[in-house]
Amino acid sequence: MATTSQQASEGTAPEREGRYMPAEIEPRWAERWAARPELYAAEPESTGKKKFYVLEMLPYPSGQLHMGHVRNYAIGDALARYMWMQGHNVLHPMGWDAFGLPAENAALKNNTHPREWTVANIAAMKRQMNRMGFSYDWAREITTCMPEYYRWNQWFFLKMYERGLAYRKKSKVNWCSQCQTVLANEQVVDGRCWRHEDEIVEQRDLEQWFLRTTQYAAELLDGLGKLPGWPEKVRTMQRNWIGRSDGAMVDFALLPEADPEATPTGDLITVFTTRIDTIFGATSLNLAPQHPLVQRFVAEDKKLAAEVETLLTQQEAARELGDVTALDKRGAFTGHYARNPFSGEAVPVWVANYVVMDYGTGAIMNVPAHDDRDYEFAKKYGLEIRVVVLPRREGGLTEDGEDKEPLLPFTREDSLLINSGDFSGLGCEEAQKQMGAFAEKGGFGKVTTNFRLRDWGVSRQRPWGTPIPMIYCEKCGIVPVPIDQLPVLLPETWDYKQPGSPLGNIDSFVNVTCPKCGGKGRRETDTMDTFVDSSWYFYRYTDPKNAEVPFATDIVAYWFPIDQYIGGVEHAILHLIYSRFWTKVMRDMGLVKNDEPAERLFTQGMVIKDGHKMSKSKGNVVSPDDMIARYGADATRMYSLFAAPPDRDLDWQEDGVAGISRFLSRVYRLVMRYAARVRAFNDGHVADGPKLGDETRTQLLRKLHQTIEKMTQEFSDRWHFNTGIAAIMELSNQLIAADAEMDKATGDDEAIAHMLESMILLLAPLAPYLAAELWEQIGKPDTLLRTAWPVANPLLAAEQFLEIPVQVNGKLRAVVKMPVDATEEQTLAAALKDDRVAAAVGDREVLRQVVVPRKLVNLVVK
Repeated sequence: MATTSQQASEGTAPEREGRYMPAEIEPRWAERWAARPELYAAEPESTGKKKFYVLEMLPYPSGQLHMGHVRNYAIGDALARYMWMQGHNVLHPMGWDAFGLPAENAALKNNTHPREWTVANIAAMKRQMNRMGFSYDWAREITTCMPEYYRWNQWFFLKMYERGLAYRKKSKVNWCSQCQTVLANEQVVDGRCWRHEDEIVEQRDLEQWFLRTTQYAAELLDGLGKLPGWPEKVRTMQRNWIGRSDGAMVDFALLPEADPEATPTGDLITVFTTRIDTIFGATSLNLAPQHPLVQRFVAEDKKLAAEVETLLTQQEAARELGDVTALDKRGAFTGHYARNPFSGEAVPVWVANYVVMDYGTGAIMNVPAHDDRDYEFAKKYGLEIRVVVLPRREGGLTEDGEDKEPLLPFTREDSLLINSGDFSGLGCEEAQKQMGAFAEKGGFGKVTTNFRLRDWGVSRQRPWGTPIPMIYCEKCGIVPVPIDQLPVLLPETWDYKQPGSPLGNIDSFVNVTCPKCGGKGRRETDTMDTFVDSSWYFYRYTDPKNAEVPFATDIVAYWFPIDQYIGGVEHAILHLIYSRFWTKVMRDMGLVKNDEPAERLFTQGMVIKDGHKMSKSKGNVVSPDDMIARYGADATRMYSLFAAPPDRDLDWQEDGVAGISRFLSRVYRLVMRYAARVRAFNDGHVADGPKLGDETRTQLLRKLHQTIEKMTQEFSDRWHFNTGIAAIMELSNQLIAADAEMDKATGDDEAIAHMLESMILLLAPLAPYLAAELWEQIGKPDTLLRTAWPVANPLLAAEQFLEIPVQVNGKLRAVVKMPVDATEEQTLAAALKDDRVAAAVGDREVLRQVVVPRKLVNLVVK
């Protein structure tokens, strides 16, 4: 009869020759995990453990998952699993950004009611996520189209209305004919709809609801400096979008004629300028076609009215193409003049197509010598071009000592003023300070800051969104819905095929009693922008069942800020600015204590197939279901981590998934070959027999601990999982190469168990199904998720020998193997003794010997 140790050594036939079968292994583990919902649940805040909140941006449920989604979620899932193994209290939730145009448009395309379409897609996508093995705490799941969520959108809206942050006004808005709704400025990309790249956005005048994001513009900008854990490209995009401009407001008094001594009419034209130092060079004032004064002027002048209409048409056409500043500069003289408060001159007032109302005041001072656009305009219409700034030279003159004009337009600020009255001779920066103060003292100007950021238009003329909780009463005007009447529910049914919003045709929804006077009221039929839903959802995850308030402040204080947020860079403007704004509003309301929603942000690269970003619209989607059926979920998700660094674009190659599958199969066979022996060792059976050779043991342990070191570094720092996975592959190759010796080393099961167990732990965040299966096969309890991450031993990981390249005149001639503690003299001596180096040097004179310790030897010969 065979002994226990013999049985352990020999193993059963399936163990010795087992085949990796993900189609059998993975569903079995998925079922077991689903039966244990507490497995991925965050622990109570009182646990005392260090928390870690990892979050991937929630998806639109407008269809099924594709590999672009899988890449995003695989990164977050790997990090969550690693943090559990590091002993953290991990919050890793998931939900659905279920309202809005993406879901609604997909539903309409499929001739289905948005609610029915959305709910069905959520079920399908959740099934896919579970099959992929993603470690979500589904007890915290939120769906933004459900009343228990969107009632809090309405609650926040009412609170902002109370604080003056939500308001209604008539304004020129962006309109997408395909979406049949208004778009925020952030949803217009190069003049086109963010959802329909072929649809040029129109401009319409509509009554709309806005949130006062501009009230937080300065803080949103300054706060970017406190986010070192965010990618610099995202912070730069936000800085540019917020667009701070420091300058001054200056009042030009309108004159009845060209005489600067004439009595002003009483009207002021206020301009915003960042270069008040050039104001003596202003030779006209240029107004936007929409400027209020222009409307007065055209009412009195039919010829001017026709000219302004042409300018408006030109501006609208340029806006639709995405860049008003790029159009051919055109204008019309109004026949009016205004007095420059600095020079006292009367300057002509023009209307110009390149001046827009939504920046500054809709009026600019035209300084053609020192502004590119103004220069082009002045040259076209023969306006005076007056130089008031010269390059800063010795003594204020040009290089050859003459007071020459620079090449125009000259826009540099490190310069000196000329032709500027008492301010001549000042440097531009000093002049800006003194002239700003002079304007303030004189009562005709004020130093100020302008922002490109506009208030957020949140009204949408589509039904699939949060109803705006406001009522219109003929007697009382605008009346907010009382908080105790929330939520304002969407109707159960409507004609979803009707263009635009059908809510206004549903009497039971629209016709209400005014909560203030009891009279007849009419409910607001606009719904909220979908980005309202995603601006605060991550706070609700922390307390998702709370029916009294959006969330408990003390719970949020424990979990926030988010430790790691993961999502696409395409959300750098839309979602991330809005969510930062929402956080600051909630902070000022006393709901949260943090200033920013996320401490660290990671923007993963896109998945590219056939030269394009993987998307349904491109028809190049790869379904994870197909990949799972062929190769398994572990291989599918691990390929998305291995094929490229996660911040780079990934060029999809199915052969790569097959390659990962083959690697996992090799690991499976290797571990199963020794599973019985390791299991017996873990059960306390220690067998006698041969040991591994010292060199083999040293090499394997060194490689193991180097791999642990590498993987720990990647999880803690760069997230270059591709290089970490490559290190695991090298480790498995070395173990497989030592298989014959390991097979005979029946007395060294402790070392073999240590190496195989450690390799399984390294794979656990990356290939959780396989890791769980192998963990159980070697006799460990199925608590792999809570098993401690292996710790690298620096002594074991240290190399004993280094391979030092040897160059002769910069050309590689040999590589010498040296002990890590070899001196420079020893390294040089070994290099000179090498036959290939000696042959390369020959009889030539060695002019210089360069030794870079532990890295390189270079011989310079003649």
